Amino acid sequence: MAHYDAILLSSFGGPEGQDDVIPFLRNVTAGRGIPDERLEEVAHHYRHFGGVSPINEQNRQLKAALEAELATRGIDLPVYWGNRNWAPYFGDVVAEASAAGHTRLLGLVTSAYTSYSGVGQYREDFEKSTAGTDVAIDRVREYFDHPGFVQPFVEGVSEATASLRAEGVAPERTHIMYVTHSIPNTAAKASGVGFEDRVGTDEGGAYVAQHLAVAAVVSEQAAPDSPRSLVYQSRSGDPRTPWLEPDINDAIEELAAAGQTDAIVIVPFGFVSDHMEVMWDLDNEAIETAGEHGLKARRVPTPGVHPAYVAGLVDLVLERVNDVPDAERPHLTALGPWPDHARIAGGAVVEPAAESAEATSR
Repeated sequence: MAHYDAILLSSFGGPEGQDDVIPFLRNVTAGRGIPDERLEEVAHHYRHFGGVSPINEQNRQLKAALEAELATRGIDLPVYWGNRNWAPYFGDVVAEASAAGHTRLLGLVTSAYTSYSGVGQYREDFEKSTAGTDVAIDRVREYFDHPGFVQPFVEGVSEATASLRAEGVAPERTHIMYVTHSIPNTAAKASGVGFEDRVGTDEGGAYVAQHLAVAAVVSEQAAPDSPRSLVYQSRSGDPRTPWLEPDINDAIEELAAAGQTDAIVIVPFGFVSDHMEVMWDLDNEAIETAGEHGLKARRVPTPGVHPAYVAGLVDLVLERVNDVPDAERPHLTALGPWPDHARIAGGAVVEPAAESAEATSR
């Protein structure tokens, strides 16, 4: 059995008031030299909602739900919560844990898929936050195909398609749109370095392969008679840089033009909870695009604090505590279970893991 002192719930962070918005966006874009004038173009999404992203409150609720689930199972591990881009910051939380005598942390990251933003950036932040300390951080594997993460989407798609059938929309005319965050094509390709035996050599790498595999599982269980597609949202940066496509709004327009679709179900399965890009890009823009083209639309909830998701995260904790072998680790696709990560301690990688150094650096 592995020994851990505490759990580190690790997330992106978000502003909690109008005065936080620009400083938060500076943190997110640090090192890219983007002036505040351009950041303000993005800030209006947050300002529309009073400058408050729902993500921090979602994490407070998730922390409480994890604590309750751990207590129910008799697992004595305190839960700390830290963010990459807004308070509570990782550095402060790691210092707090160390002062309390908790030096062996198990990281639960609110990102289910393999990418630089979901893996590499967290690793870099763990390195910075543990530098000069006696704290070590392990991280649970990417859980894109863990039953606890997938089940909320299965339920959501089932409920959405049932409501559309009740309104007279046939399953074959209901298109299931699985949506995730777009990333640069080069970053997507890099996510597959070291994992070619699992994901092949397609340009999308592990990031695209994982999403496609999960979409297939959800549709097979919840909407086998409805067509489906993988689409993207929230691209940013230099327009000359190729990013994963199609954008969800472009895809909605194409479906409407083809004339074979009466309704869409939007499945934000790239995300574990609601945040600004879900609320703005999907609940606002995508739903509006569907309405403009005469399509009914449903947006499936993110896992949030769904009991299956919370229980699944605790299962992932026990998986590491009990050193469960790969053959016994739950997974719903042929890609899983994804391997464990290297340990971070004192600001550096101190223990090799199954994944390649190239893959985790991207």
